[in-house]
Amino acid sequence: MCPTDPGKPDVAEERLVPLRLQKFLARSGVASRRGSEDLMTAGRVRVNDVVVTELGARIDPNVDVVTVDGEPVLPAGVPIYLILNKPMGYVTTMDDPQGRPTVRELVPPIPGIFPVGRLDMDTTGLLLFTTDGELSHRLLHPRYHVAKEYRVDVEGVPTDEELNRLRRGIELDDGVTRPALVEPLRAFEDHAVMRMTISEGRKRQVKRMFSAIGHPVLALHREGFGPLGVGDLALGTTRELTESEIEALAQAAKEVV
Repeated sequence: MCPTDPGKPDVAEERLVPLRLQKFLARSGVASRRGSEDLMTAGRVRVNDVVVTELGARIDPNVDVVTVDGEPVLPAGVPIYLILNKPMGYVTTMDDPQGRPTVRELVPPIPGIFPVGRLDMDTTGLLLFTTDGELSHRLLHPRYHVAKEYRVDVEGVPTDEELNRLRRGIELDDGVTRPALVEPLRAFEDHAVMRMTISEGRKRQVKRMFSAIGHPVLALHREGFGPLGVGDLALGTTRELTESEIEALAQAAKEVV
């Protein structure tokens, strides 16, 4: 294992060797960058049979032997990217200690694949999966503000002024949101359907934003994530991304808004 070099982190980060351990784990599809760091701090990662918890640790993938929970981690091959049209009733995790149905049951058994972000158990729609931990890290990083588009069924019919509060940014218990794009689609006597696009990833954000203006969410469906759209993909099914979609996704993770 290579020693930490705190004096030149930016230069070393771009080199293949030595490579930060959490970056190696992410590139190998073990987990996202943040998830890889959690594995390290939990003492589940070993390098040459020595537990490594220091987040600045570096390795040489050509020499060092890395394991997670005793299983060897190999350098990444060709990354896999696919989308799932998630139905209701599934938890966005690959393993649920409570025994609830998970999205793992709906995707092919590809080693190292994991969901990018999450959807609530009662939320449907587009959920991206990949073995590319680096891209996942960038897509979820706040600096890139990757757009997420939803179709939202809400209780009651919001007024223009109420919707403008969402468009300007609204105060939640964790701070003011970034401005949202909100477009009314249909209005009924007791509920309304909206299209909403946000560029943050706070927990239950769409639901909390509409609750803040007095219109609780009745149903929530994610239609888009960055340049990706769920289209006519059937609920509970998956498809791999095209080359052009992968390129567009990578570009979205490079554009700082």
